[in-house]
Amino acid sequence: MAGDRAAVTPGRPEVLFPLFAGVETLAGVGPRAADSFAQMGVTRLRDVILTLPHSGIRRRRIARLAEARAPEIVTLTVAVQRHSPPTAKGRPWRVHCSDGQSDLQLVFFHPRKDWIESQLPAGGRRLVSGKLELFDGMAQMVHPDHIGPEDSEPPPDFEPVYPLSGRLTQGVAQKAVRGAMARLPGLGEWIDPALLAREGWPDWPAALTRAHAPEGPAALSPTDPARARLAYDELFAHQITLALMRRDRRRRPGLVTQGDGRLRDRVLAGLPWPPTAAQARAVEEIAGDMAAPRRMNRLLQGDVGSGKTLVAFLALLVAVEAGGQGVLMAPTEILARQHLAALEPLARLVGIRLEALTGRDKGDARANILADLAEGRIDILVGTHAVIQKTVEFHDLRLAIVDEQHRFGVNQRLELGAKGGHRPPDLLVMTATPIPRSLALAQFGDMDLSVLDEKPAGRQPIRTTAMPDGRMAEVVEHLARALDGGARAYWVCPLVEESEAVDLTAAQARFQELRARFGDQVRLIHGQMPAEERDAAMADFASGRARILVATTVIEVGVNVPEATIMVIERAESFGLAQLHQLRGRVGRGGGASSCLLLYHEPLSETGRRRLSILRETEDGFRIAEEDLAMRGAGDVIGTAQSGLPRFRIADLERQSALMALARKDAQAFLERDPGMQSPRGRAVRQLLWLMEQDRAIRLIDAG
Repeated sequence: MAGDRAAVTPGRPEVLFPLFAGVETLAGVGPRAADSFAQMGVTRLRDVILTLPHSGIRRRRIARLAEARAPEIVTLTVAVQRHSPPTAKGRPWRVHCSDGQSDLQLVFFHPRKDWIESQLPAGGRRLVSGKLELFDGMAQMVHPDHIGPEDSEPPPDFEPVYPLSGRLTQGVAQKAVRGAMARLPGLGEWIDPALLAREGWPDWPAALTRAHAPEGPAALSPTDPARARLAYDELFAHQITLALMRRDRRRRPGLVTQGDGRLRDRVLAGLPWPPTAAQARAVEEIAGDMAAPRRMNRLLQGDVGSGKTLVAFLALLVAVEAGGQGVLMAPTEILARQHLAALEPLARLVGIRLEALTGRDKGDARANILADLAEGRIDILVGTHAVIQKTVEFHDLRLAIVDEQHRFGVNQRLELGAKGGHRPPDLLVMTATPIPRSLALAQFGDMDLSVLDEKPAGRQPIRTTAMPDGRMAEVVEHLARALDGGARAYWVCPLVEESEAVDLTAAQARFQELRARFGDQVRLIHGQMPAEERDAAMADFASGRARILVATTVIEVGVNVPEATIMVIERAESFGLAQLHQLRGRVGRGGGASSCLLLYHEPLSETGRRRLSILRETEDGFRIAEEDLAMRGAGDVIGTAQSGLPRFRIADLERQSALMALARKDAQAFLERDPGMQSPRGRAVRQLLWLMEQDRAIRLIDAG
């Protein structure tokens, strides 16, 4: 059988074989039920035991119907008196019962005659459980959940309810769990004994038993000791895997890139104010990694306006000081050209050559860039995914920087890393989206982390207000007065064109309306425009030829016009918190007082109201990211398709971030004490990795 083949995977400890048998090996699970289980990703016994109940039903045992408080779910014993089959189509089958003092009707729609008469024979006594209700003064129970002989095991007072799919029933799911739990093997303890005692967690079999037999609603909480322990098992296995990956990467030889600081010193001397302590710390961490004989794999995480671009440029200068080259890859042409514009003055200051390469570069211009790059005449290349094309060759690539990493797939990062020839370049990944700590540990736990949590001098606070879009005329008049005073403004809309399906203002329509009011001072930019038109509109706004830029979220990251001081976001309630924070960060970048106006459409939902309220309260991107995570969930915050987040059956990243941090600390300490996993606990950890299907970790252990 399929389950038996799965059980003999080479290398898997024999003690785990029973848990990798297919669900069809369980009593009561036929092909139809197995297909329904498979729709939830449950195909083996280990999947069954790791699928915990999501809710429960409280059942009260009563001796007499008079004790019931209808409507209520009760369990009691009754005598079956007689059957009343349906007299017309669509009428139910009624079974008349009594507890000796009061009457109860059991009601069934479309039952089979032989089944119902065998289950509830006239004259017999039966234990029944279900929702008791009053109908025209008569106590009745429609489709009882449980029917059994008088002396049968009653359902628990608090019955677990499992997630279902297809034609799966609670009865089949519960029976499958009982069957799988009966085959639990004896495994060693992989959690540190001191941690186990401190947290008051049960051992693994006891935790599973308690989680599948909750005594009440409190036992369904992530903080329940049994559930917390099982969640920790998943998180610990994941963090062991990431720690092994990190150890493996550090063992691989990299390029030793030691800069002498001469170029960095000249850039710092030419800045109007010194870097923040966070910027200085990040540059020191990056330079230290680049000087080491192992390959750097570092994430630079910074809030809006924290100065990531300067840190990136100083890191690239380390590569140039050492006689090598650097490359900065951005997800869009707009962002790549913004980087070029920001870095060109600094490159001129220190006398190095900086070039850009995007998909738009063709013919002789492209050929010349490629030739100069291969010969080493270009020090730093900025570009889009065009920089990873096969025709692009570097003379001596030392540092590759990926900006806005969540816009790229893993394969694109690997292709960029391969540009270094036989020794891959150091890798620095940047994101302007603050990531909650739990998600950072889950997604980037194999990377070293640098955080920019300060704003450079000169950054202005942004006054944020919210207003209903019914006051649009008032907003436009206020904007007119601001433009008369020399201001420049962004106006962000959620859609490019009107959609019948979604009642959101289109950028195209808003552009036409503002153009009618302000004439040639208005430009439009969105992702569907040809690149040349986008660049021309952006250039007009940056130079001041245009004073209003109507845009979609294409300006969310990277756009830098210090003279822009007003941000209007239309239908703000339709955006995510992190996205609103990014958009707001396009202003407040120069010396002028800046403001952000959140226009919302009434009536505002409670979620929308909370979102706008948080944005008005704080400019702290990390607090906003945590709130966004709590409101929307992990997949939506990072973006499900590119999130790279592990899928946990039990652990909850939104609510168990402290548990994730604990698992990371424990995993690192464990591997320092037992790098070969040869101790009794080490062997148990190996079993855990197999159980949690952390195959990558197992391969790394086997490789030494």
